[in-house]
Amino acid sequence: MDRRLRNRILLCLLVAGVLAFVLIELSGRKPAAKISAVMPTRENLASSIASNGKVEPIEPYVMRAQLDTFVEKVHAKEGQQVKKGQLLLELNVKDASAQLSEAQSKLLRAQEDLRAAKAGGRTDSAAQVTGDLAKMQAERDRLQKNHEALLRLIAQQAATQDELAANDLGLAKAQAEVTRLAAAKQEFDRGVRLDAERTALQVQQAQHEVAALQDKVRNGWITAPVDGTLYSQPAKAGDFVKLGDLLAEMADLHKVRVRVFIDEPELGALEPNQPVKITWDALPNQSWAGKTEIIPKQVVARGSRSVGELLCSVNNDKLELLPNTNVNVRINSKERLGVLAVPRGAVEAQGGRRYVFVVKKNQLGVGKSILEKREIHVGIADATSYEVVSGLQEGEMVALPGDVDLRDGMYVIVVNTEVANFRGNSNG
Repeated sequence: MDRRLRNRILLCLLVAGVLAFVLIELSGRKPAAKISAVMPTRENLASSIASNGKVEPIEPYVMRAQLDTFVEKVHAKEGQQVKKGQLLLELNVKDASAQLSEAQSKLLRAQEDLRAAKAGGRTDSAAQVTGDLAKMQAERDRLQKNHEALLRLIAQQAATQDELAANDLGLAKAQAEVTRLAAAKQEFDRGVRLDAERTALQVQQAQHEVAALQDKVRNGWITAPVDGTLYSQPAKAGDFVKLGDLLAEMADLHKVRVRVFIDEPELGALEPNQPVKITWDALPNQSWAGKTEIIPKQVVARGSRSVGELLCSVNNDKLELLPNTNVNVRINSKERLGVLAVPRGAVEAQGGRRYVFVVKKNQLGVGKSILEKREIHVGIADATSYEVVSGLQEGEMVALPGDVDLRDGMYVIVVNTEVANFRGNSNG
């Protein structure tokens, strides 16, 4: 055999051996996970947000106990339609009623004392003080006139100095008594003024006490503040209630709203007046129409979720939706025609970005493929799919999650391919 030909044969054998080794390494030595994949297609998408919510009345009326007592009687049933002013509950206010009677008597006495003080004191006492002073003043004036008359008579030698001295002694005593009685009347008048001020304060205090007890007695009669539905009445006859305890809740249930808990990534799609569909597991064959009203202005923690609280108005003419019930909510926002769509399950979210794992065929043409983690930008979404705005082309295949965790650069074998939105599948 020609030496040159032999060398060529050996070289070809060597190359074939190396190639076989590489193929064996690529196809047999490195493990490859078996996955399913999907090829996105053009679809018509209607964006919607599905979440949960709670029904609440727009104008609820909450009635609480205003004193510590027992529930005496219950006059209405939970769920009943009631009229404004209708008696709902009766509380035991016997002690408050007795205290009210005593306080009212106390107020009458204080008012009588105030009238007497404003009139100058008690009539008999005032008359006596005034009368004694006037009587003594008249006696003093009489003795003063006698003094002047005696002086003239002494000048005419018709009276003696002893008579004048006796009269002047009486006059001095009378003047002293007038001074004493005037001081006593002044003190009496000052006392009357003080009594008027004190009794006025007593009247004011008694009035406040009566008003407070009247409120307590009135609070024993729990009545409906408006026409509506008594949707909650935890208080039962014989129950002991404390100040502030809930007795009943009612509202006009024609006017209700739903507080919907929207996950943070979906808040950007919300706008006022978007159509809303409400369903309730308790009435599975019924639904209620509504619309979005107040868009969330903040995100709050709700269990393990970060949500915004969306308020939706709902038509509840038949009074079927009850306050505090948990409902299902679907909000329809936007519609796109003929957009490239990828299943939600194929999209991962990390730090506000979204990614897919694109299946790249092995360049050597063997059965294994490799995954490429790629960021995509999405538009609207419905219950099953995202609109792909950029980052993915038609004809590219995207891995679906399964029993293994997908990662960038991972070798895989595609054992099942599916059409976008899971509308069919074929083995491959």
